[in-house]
Amino acid sequence: MYKDHPLGNLDEGAVLGGPWPGIQLFYPLVKYSPALGAYESMDQARARMRRHSHGIQAHTVVFDLEDGCRQKAMSRELLRHELPRIAPERKFQIAVRINPFRTEEYNEDLSLIEEVADCIDVIVLAKAAEVHGAAEVRDLSAWVVGLGKDITIQPIIEHPRALKAAPELMAFPTVKHVVFGTHDFARAMAIHLTPKNWIAELRTYLDILLLEARIAGKGVIGGVEVLINHAPMPEACVEPGDVRSWMELHGDHDLHVVFQHALAEAQMGMTGKPVIHPKHVHVCKVAFTPSPMQIRRNVEILKAALEADALLGGAITFEGEMLDPAMFGKALQGLLRANALKALADADKQFALDVMKRLPAHVLRVNWPYGTI
Repeated sequence: MYKDHPLGNLDEGAVLGGPWPGIQLFYPLVKYSPALGAYESMDQARARMRRHSHGIQAHTVVFDLEDGCRQKAMSRELLRHELPRIAPERKFQIAVRINPFRTEEYNEDLSLIEEVADCIDVIVLAKAAEVHGAAEVRDLSAWVVGLGKDITIQPIIEHPRALKAAPELMAFPTVKHVVFGTHDFARAMAIHLTPKNWIAELRTYLDILLLEARIAGKGVIGGVEVLINHAPMPEACVEPGDVRSWMELHGDHDLHVVFQHALAEAQMGMTGKPVIHPKHVHVCKVAFTPSPMQIRRNVEILKAALEADALLGGAITFEGEMLDPAMFGKALQGLLRANALKALADADKQFALDVMKRLPAHVLRVNWPYGTI
C-alpha cells in the first residue's frame, strides 16, 4: 500500500462513495381511479402501500409529493403513518420528492421529513435553483445537516438556470447525485421531445451536465420513460444472452425502446434512472448493472494485469485484445459500478479493494471520483 493511501486512512464506505440511486421507482401515494372517477381513500392507499412496500425490486423508491401528487396533505399523512412500518432491513433506499423551494407545500414537506427522518435516505428537490439559484440547495443542505441524519439531497435540473448553476449545486457535500428532469427541461427550452428519441434530442444538455458532474465527482440520474411495455421481463434474465433472447421472443416495441435508452444512459456513466412503472424496473436494472459474466471477465482482466505487473504500466494480450492501464481502469470501474448497485459478491468486492490499494490516489480519482479520495 502506498504511503498515506486513502484506503488506509478512511472508512471503506466513504472511499467507495456509498450505494448509487440505481433504478428509482416512483411510487404513487394517493392514486386516482379513472374507473371510479375518484381518488383512493386513506384506508385504500394504506392497504396498497402495505401490500407493495416489502417486495420492491428497485434500488430506490421515490415517494412523490410534487408534480405527480394531487392530494398532497393526504399523501403526507399517509407517509407519516406508513414509512415507520417499512422494515428497517429493507434492501431499497427511500427518497421523497418535495415541492419547490420556499413554497407553502415545501414547508409542509420539511415538517413531514423532520418527523420521519429516520425512515428517509434521500430528499429530491424539484425545480432546484430556478428562482433563488444555488442558495436553495445551500439552505436545504444546512437544514438537513441540522437534523443530524445521514440524508442526502438530489437536486432536479429542470431549467437552463439550474444547468448553469450545476457546478455550484454539486459543491455541497450533501449532494451526491443530481437528476436530469428531461420533460420539464425540454419544456423550458421549447424542445419537442419524442418518446423514442429524447436522448438524442437532449444530448447536448446531457453532455454538459455529465461533464460538470464528472469534474465534481458526482453522479447523474437519467430520464423518465413515458412508454409502458406490456410484458415484464423475468427477473431470472440477467446475462446478456438471456436478455437478448427474451427480448427477441417476448419484448414489444416499447420495451425495446426503454431498454435501449437505459443501456445508453448506463454507457454514458449515469448512476441512476427513474421509472414510473414496475414493469420498467428489471429491464432497466439489467441495462444498468454489470452481469455476472461481465463481472467475472473484469476480475480475470485485473488478475492478468497483476500477474504481468502491468497495472500501472505495460500492456497484455487478453482474449485477443491488447489491454493497457486505461482498460484495467475500466475493468475496475465495472466492479465498483456493480458494488454501487449492490450486485457484487463480497469476495469480488475485497478483490477490487485490494486492486485499489495498489493504485496511487490520483489514479483512483480518475477511475472512481465518487468517494472521498
